[in-house]
Amino acid sequence: MVPDRGAGKAGSETCAAYRVFIEGREGLASPLREKDSTTVRLRKAKPIKTATLSRNLSLLPWLKFSQSLIFWQATWFLYLQDTLSAAEAVLLYAIYDVGTTVFEVPSGYLSDRIGRRVTLIGSAIFGTCAMFFFATSVQFAGFVVAQLLMGASIAFASGTDSALLYETLEAEGRTDEVEAFELRLWRFTFAALMASAVTGGLMARWVPVLPFVASGLSFVAMLILAVMLRDGGKQENDKVAAMPIVPALKQAFRQPVLLWIFALSVVMYGFSHVPFVFGQPFILEALARVGLSGEAPLVSGLVTTLMMALSVAASFAAPWLRNRFGLAATLLFAFGIQIGLCAVLSLSDSLFAIAILFLRMVPDSLSRPFILARSQPLLTDGMRATYLSLQSFCGRVLFASSLWLASRNVADVGDMSYDDLAKVLASYAAIGIAIWLLLWLWSRRVGLE
Repeated sequence: MVPDRGAGKAGSETCAAYRVFIEGREGLASPLREKDSTTVRLRKAKPIKTATLSRNLSLLPWLKFSQSLIFWQATWFLYLQDTLSAAEAVLLYAIYDVGTTVFEVPSGYLSDRIGRRVTLIGSAIFGTCAMFFFATSVQFAGFVVAQLLMGASIAFASGTDSALLYETLEAEGRTDEVEAFELRLWRFTFAALMASAVTGGLMARWVPVLPFVASGLSFVAMLILAVMLRDGGKQENDKVAAMPIVPALKQAFRQPVLLWIFALSVVMYGFSHVPFVFGQPFILEALARVGLSGEAPLVSGLVTTLMMALSVAASFAAPWLRNRFGLAATLLFAFGIQIGLCAVLSLSDSLFAIAILFLRMVPDSLSRPFILARSQPLLTDGMRATYLSLQSFCGRVLFASSLWLASRNVADVGDMSYDDLAKVLASYAAIGIAIWLLLWLWSRRVGLE
């Protein structure tokens, strides 16, 4: 019998196609093909390893935890005020904001261009160096260097961690989980702040400089975790990814939702840090009235611990509030709490007023994760960290300017009096009410959902 040449040819092609299929499955082949004399072979591709990227989802919460072990958070003002003066302590915080501001946008641009991992490694290195200068300095100039380095550390992490989280979820097709993961990172952050606050207060009571040494070790841990991260893959086409930063930012600001969120984030940054700067001298004044000023570091640490615990608890209620009342109402409610804190503290320096400080970080739990989750899908990969850094940049400039004005209205020597505190806090409250009303009217014209 003479073989059917058509059938033989078809069989040969079928075998070749089968070999291509098998090689494609075994080699994770790409659509790029190479031909030889017998068959068609598929060139091996280099796809994003989502299994490797998914490790970011496990590492990022612990990186935020180690970064947030700020043992000196509850005692830094008291330490600087004791070493220098109240006015210089306020000025040093303004210098920290200046340092962060100088690096804020460049670090975001760097993150978008060379990668999230390298930028976070830089943040950890700057933080370690900052703690060294805090622990060893005795003059104003040394603390200036420490604050500038700390500002650089915060700037390099600002926006980069959130951008890496979003890009990892995007690579895995899980962008619908952004809010849940942002809240998880937030809880790890505040759990670390809560644990380190009271511990740092006890350390400062024993050796005032010890909290800075402990925080230096936590930055070393952050460095190790940052080295283990992997950058996410770009999911956008070349035209969008190659768009210059300035046109991309202009395009983003044409979106009413981003513009409103940007404005809210800028003012909320400042009002979130008002109790952070002025809360410690407030506690000292309140305790001095009952003869317990020597316990200020420990009490400040306990207040900060309870503050963080309430913030973690609020993060579990945040999704319900957001779903029940909507995004705009939830964010404005959070901003209203910040303004209310300034108002109450300006009216009373009693021990009861100290309890009001417990609410300081609740507004952040009710706003920050939702702000990031709403903004990220509207941003492009090539400018995501730059936009977030620019947002922080504007907030820091505004707050640093307000602190500079505040430092001109407090005593140049000695501790900050309650009269000075009340005057500064009342000014913040009055300005905050006016801004809240403007944002409320604006929100009625913007579809945030």
